[in-house]
Amino acid sequence: MSANNSLEITLRPYRPSDAEDFLTYAGDEKVTQFTRWNTFTSKEEALSYIKDFCIPHPYCRSICIHDRSIGFLFIKPQGGDDKCRAEVGYALAAEYWGQGLATRAVKMAISDGFKELTDLVRMQALVLVENKASQRVLEKLGFYKEGLLRKYTFHKGAVQDVFMYSLLSSDSMP
Repeated sequence: MSANNSLEITLRPYRPSDAEDFLTYAGDEKVTQFTRWNTFTSKEEALSYIKDFCIPHPYCRSICIHDRSIGFLFIKPQGGDDKCRAEVGYALAAEYWGQGLATRAVKMAISDGFKELTDLVRMQALVLVENKASQRVLEKLGFYKEGLLRKYTFHKGAVQDVFMYSLLSSDSMP
């Protein structure tokens, strides 16, 4: 167990003052290689994203240590007849990889999500085949690997395969 497993992480809504910290991870190609975003290149770009996407989003949270943003997490509930499910996504600053922090943050968010979004019975995540670390996070949390979706999404200029993972509200989480 890493020494950082004792670090207290919190999830909170984004604030405009997070732009510099956000840029630290969203501007790192090691981090963004598996995200849907292009690598951010300026504090202004980060601030616009926080104001236009993160703040108005129903559940977009900053993963924090001592109230400093070290990562990004969202739960995106679907609407209409699909309101029973939500998409989960996350990214963590590279310096914090391999310490169990993403797993802890996603576990907290899932617990919140199933409590707050009363119609929700399924959380799902699409993970690029190459993103082994994210697959481990989901598997540690009891997500079920449903299968490979071949040539499913356009990612960074190429059509990519992804794995579909799911966790039901009735599933037990470790």
